[in-house]
Amino acid sequence: MNNQFGFELQDTEYQRRVRDSFQRQGLMRHLGAELVSLEPGGAVIRVPFCGELTQQHGYFHAGVTGAIADSSCGYAAYTLMPADSSVLTVEYKINLLAAADGEELIARARVVRSGKTLKICTADVFVRKEGTENHCAMMLATIMCMAGKSDRPRG
Repeated sequence: MNNQFGFELQDTEYQRRVRDSFQRQGLMRHLGAELVSLEPGGAVIRVPFCGELTQQHGYFHAGVTGAIADSSCGYAAYTLMPADSSVLTVEYKINLLAAADGEELIARARVVRSGKTLKICTADVFVRKEGTENHCAMMLATIMCMAGKSDRPRG
């Protein structure tokens, strides 16, 4: 089945699978992150401002920006993977464009190229302040599909 972007959808139950995986991410829970939306080849994650997530100037720390950009890319890619697979980031590059000064961070990711094993994704991160969004970072990521490997924790 193909979606609006022309990507082949491998699992019609991707929403449940991806959301279950997100719920198991300790870092996202620690950050107070929310998986706002999913679509085949796309994911949006937001984090509300909290003083514990800042750097020395009171802006969101770049580590928080990188973490939600990485996770949004991973989950955008995971929407296109088979049900019996797992997802893993292979590499990423992030450009910090502006200070992340605001009330929340929003990472919007999409798959640019979906191969059998590797998915190339981008994420644009915005900081919202007083109702206005400012583009503060962008990421290019390579995400790997580990076919036949469970997304569940080892145990």
